[in-house]
Amino acid sequence: MKHLKPLKIALKFGVGAVVVGLLAFALSWNLWDFWGGPMPGIELLLFPGNITLVYIWHPLFTEEVYFWPKLFLLMLGQFLVVTFVVALCISFAKRLLNIGTP
Repeated sequence: MKHLKPLKIALKFGVGAVVVGLLAFALSWNLWDFWGGPMPGIELLLFPGNITLVYIWHPLFTEEVYFWPKLFLLMLGQFLVVTFVVALCISFAKRLLNIGTP
């Protein structure tokens, strides 16, 4: 059985979260008039990035950040939070289940 590599798996989940976040943001942005506001469920899809915007980046910067840097910070937060949580969960599961020990 192959050994699980938490960092490699977590990085793939982090990149996937960024892709999903960018797609959700683009759909919500372009279909604003259709939905009459933000796309339903976007708060859930962008939750990790929004947490970092509110609690990490907002205290460091003011609200007058331009669009592209703010989108970059949102996606950076999305990547970092998802990667960290997945790596933590996999490491915890490996220790709990003793996966990969002879």
